[in-house]
Amino acid sequence: MSDEVEPGFVRVRLDLSYDGAEFSGWAKQAGGRRTVQGVVEDALRTVTRSGDASYELTVAGRTDAGVHARGQVAHVDLPVGVWEEHREKLLKRLAGRLPKDVRVWRVAPAPAGFNARFSAIWRRYAYRVTDHPGGVDPLLRGHVLWHDWPLDVEAMNEAARGLVGEHDFAAYCKRREGATTIRTLQELHLERDGAGVVTATVRADAFCHNMVRSLIGALLFVGDGHRGPEWPAKVLAAGVRDSAVHVVRPHGLTLEEVAYPADDLLAARSREARNKRTLPGAGAAGCC
Repeated sequence: MSDEVEPGFVRVRLDLSYDGAEFSGWAKQAGGRRTVQGVVEDALRTVTRSGDASYELTVAGRTDAGVHARGQVAHVDLPVGVWEEHREKLLKRLAGRLPKDVRVWRVAPAPAGFNARFSAIWRRYAYRVTDHPGGVDPLLRGHVLWHDWPLDVEAMNEAARGLVGEHDFAAYCKRREGATTIRTLQELHLERDGAGVVTATVRADAFCHNMVRSLIGALLFVGDGHRGPEWPAKVLAAGVRDSAVHVVRPHGLTLEEVAYPADDLLAARSREARNKRTLPGAGAAGCC
């Protein structure tokens, strides 16, 4: 599969953010459900006066319903004529057309070999939760989960250390036909701020479906004393879903940042990311 742009088109990178509360996730869906992709594509067609043109966005991370994004990245291939005509005013016109719960902050020609999804080297999410006995600050209620048991952040960090690295995260993912669940979890760390909000920073080369929210669900069970710090790693090693691992609610989760390599490494990274991974010593049949 090539990332070469078709003749007569230019690849445009979009940096955007959104409040996921009123969206049925990123990806377009049948039945007319409101999605981020659908809203942004409609706005692009409208402000460029492109009628029924199919300007399909490719995104770095397909967030689920209710999940927010502060640092989402996407790309779209536009006809050169359309780009040249609208590039100077595209950002402001999108601001006037898009609903208030989604913003595009930057539009720019992408470097050669850029693919918003496959060129990324990591995605960083934050999950926010509070155990304050009074609940969540009303001004933060759409972005912070309330957990009604006291949380031991030190125990949660101890448990998190057993999950970092390259593993088969099948026990923490919703399986999809033909997709691998092998991922490299580069960072998993929790910190409580002065207001009592615990923020989990979760960074990986990629994530499988429900992975972040399942990991947080396991760590919360450790933090409130229902399981010991060794338990999440044991679940990981077992390789099967554990009924005690709950997928926490989506509103506490935000995609914060997506990182890419230097421009001259974009194409190589894109090719590498498309390879189906296996763990060292495992045959192809063992991955999914």
